[in-house]
Amino acid sequence: MLVTRYNPFKELRELENRLFNYYPSAPSEEGDISAFKPSVSTREGEFAYHIEVDIPGVKKEDIHIDLKENQLIISGERSFKEERKENDYYKIESSYGKFQRSFALPENVDVENIEASSENGVLEVVLPKLKVEKAEVKKIQVK
Repeated sequence: MLVTRYNPFKELRELENRLFNYYPSAPSEEGDISAFKPSVSTREGEFAYHIEVDIPGVKKEDIHIDLKENQLIISGERSFKEERKENDYYKIESSYGKFQRSFALPENVDVENIEASSENGVLEVVLPKLKVEKAEVKKIQVK
């Protein structure tokens, strides 16, 4: 049996979302087991693009990074279970969620040398840039 905290404003928020279309219909943060959307930071360096995904509690073996049709797809799942037993007290808390994020790759990414590492709940994907030689400007004389 799943025990969830009562939220008196949940129905009002759902009604407001439907009436005013502020948000697409998405699972609520409370009471939905599969609600898990990690935050993502992207930046461009001189030699590579960097994607950092905050995924605390996700094991390395539960992270999947795929490259398909010039799209980088990062997916995975986390599960957490905490059990606490005392003389007259027994509590189990668990959470579970799957996630997937997709990124369109720029033309100058070296797809053969993409690297990923995970440390302290942060996944970093490094997308090296291809070395593009600047073309010389050739003057053409008008006759």
